[in-house]
Amino acid sequence: MSDVPAELLFTEEHEYVKLTDDGDIVLVGITDYAQGELGDVVYVDLPEVGAKFSRMDVFGTIEAVKAVSELFCPVPGEVAEINVALEGDPSLVNKDPYGDGWMIKLRIRSRTDLDGLLTASDYRQHIGE
Repeated sequence: MSDVPAELLFTEEHEYVKLTDDGDIVLVGITDYAQGELGDVVYVDLPEVGAKFSRMDVFGTIEAVKAVSELFCPVPGEVAEINVALEGDPSLVNKDPYGDGWMIKLRIRSRTDLDGLLTASDYRQHIGE
């Protein structure tokens, strides 16, 4: 059974959004379920700081032993920071997807941009757990 923290929001494409103490910044990464399906992550391609994305734009790719997958932006925003630790250790995505394995920090315009994301309960149902 996958770890699906109740405080996070999710997409059907298996990205998560974590609110931060800074109200207009959210963390984005892939879910525990997604990393488990991918297998050992060997490379993560992330965007430049300052890049702007709309909802569902591809913001990068993740390469694992089993597959290469696109990463979809769950909310519109501007990249405020990338997780440079993934360059040296992409396996952080496998070890700690909701902690050290985050991918980007996005600056959002409004909390209403989070509307339409799945709750933990909705996501569990989506992945059949």
